[in-house]
Amino acid sequence: MADRKTSAEVILAKSAGFCFGVERAVNRVYEEISKGGSIYTYGPIIHNKEVVSDLESRGVRVVETPEDIKKIDHGTVVIRSHGVSRETDRLIRESGLSCVDATCPFVKRIHRTVEAESAAGKHIVIVGNPVHPEVIGIMGWSSTPVTVIQSPEDIQKLDDFRNSELCVVAQTTFNAKKFQDLVDILEKKEYNVLCVNTICNATHERQSEARSIAARADIMIVIGDSSSSNSAKLYEICRRECARTFFIQTWNDLHLTLTGAEKVIGITAGASTPKNIIEEVYDHSHRRGSRGTDHRCQTR
Repeated sequence: MADRKTSAEVILAKSAGFCFGVERAVNRVYEEISKGGSIYTYGPIIHNKEVVSDLESRGVRVVETPEDIKKIDHGTVVIRSHGVSRETDRLIRESGLSCVDATCPFVKRIHRTVEAESAAGKHIVIVGNPVHPEVIGIMGWSSTPVTVIQSPEDIQKLDDFRNSELCVVAQTTFNAKKFQDLVDILEKKEYNVLCVNTICNATHERQSEARSIAARADIMIVIGDSSSSNSAKLYEICRRECARTFFIQTWNDLHLTLTGAEKVIGITAGASTPKNIIEEVYDHSHRRGSRGTDHRCQTR
């Protein structure tokens, strides 16, 4: 929508915002709200405070532990997009409560892989953040020991398993390049590795597009919740390409100081960022970029 002179072009990433798994999970909760009754999510349904706050205002409550489940005598429990361990899954299903499984299908695939490969005797290696709920859930589907790594230094944790068969999987939102680098190191060290690249396509596309936009941007804006792992990784990727990269949660956090020399402002967003927040940041950015005029900069 380019017209007349503007100070900067604003490029909004096509992949910005909810991925398939997140949108599916959030929609499932709103569907349950429309039915009425007591609704709980096991952990925040997604890593976005704005969404979780809206759900709470509609009566949805968050439970965090198996002990919390045992205290509920009626209602519906929604398993969040990150998934849960096999033991927690069984507890919810056997509790007598209604269970809605909103685990992302790509995460569910990792559960099945880990369950099968550990049953075959392989040592499970998860490339990801050890305290992330998705990784904690994946660990709970293994019947053999599990090692979580996220840097080359972590590979020393596998020294005691050099003679073991390893099955390597990844947190779905892990940095794709870092994952491949770690797998390459394991193979060079001649570990017996079965590598299953479980980074979802949406993550790979989002990271690639963000890197491409940031490489040509004078200012890069990454929108996401501070607790969102995939948003943090987008910031890390963009920061390497564009020194003036900002990580914000809403447009209220955006305090741009423009010199007038900026030609491109890039915007991307994590997989748990709602569309309305992205639109607000875009609107605010184009107004600043166009120096207060009403002429929107071109988006692609």
